[in-house]
Amino acid sequence: MIMNSGSKGDSVDLRQDPTLKPATFAAGCFWGVEQAFRDVRGVVDVVSGYTGGHVSDPTYEMVCSGTTGHAEAVSVTYNPAIVSYESLLDVFWSTHDPTQLNRQGPDVGTQYRSAIFVHDEGQRSSAEASKHELERSGRLSSPVVTEIVTAGPFWRAEEYHQRFLDKCHRRNA
Repeated sequence: MIMNSGSKGDSVDLRQDPTLKPATFAAGCFWGVEQAFRDVRGVVDVVSGYTGGHVSDPTYEMVCSGTTGHAEAVSVTYNPAIVSYESLLDVFWSTHDPTQLNRQGPDVGTQYRSAIFVHDEGQRSSAEASKHELERSGRLSSPVVTEIVTAGPFWRAEEYHQRFLDKCHRRNA
C-alpha cells in the first residue's frame, strides 16, 4: 500500500479492485521511470516515491542525503489481464543500465540503485528468471547489480514529483 508523504494525491487503492496488482521498481531518478510505465497499455496508475529505507515518511531532501536507505522508485498498479508482470520487467530493464551500482547517469547514490521490490513469490520467481535471462543474453558487458528484494512500505513523493515530465512539457509548450 502507498503511504502518503508531502501533499496527498489520488492514487488507485488496490483494496477497491482485486483484479489489479502492484509492482515496484527503482531504476534511478523516478521521473523518467514513471513516464516509461505510464505509456504501457494495462498500467492503471504510476506513483513516484521512496521505498527500501528505514525512515518513516521520508522527504525528497532526506532521501537525497543518502542517509535514509530509500531508493527513488515507482509504484505501478496494473491489470494482469492486459499486461503481464514479465512485460513490466521488460520495461524496467529497458529504462536504465542495470550494471551501474548505486547510480544512473549523472545521479549517484544508493537512492538511485537498481532494484525490483517484489510483492509475492510469483513476482520474485519472475524477477529472478528475468534477471538471469538478461545476464545470460550477452547483451551487457558488465554484471547486473539489480537487487531483488521484498517490497516494504512505499512512501508517495511530494506532489511536484508526480508526472514531473508531463508538467515540464506543458510548461514548455
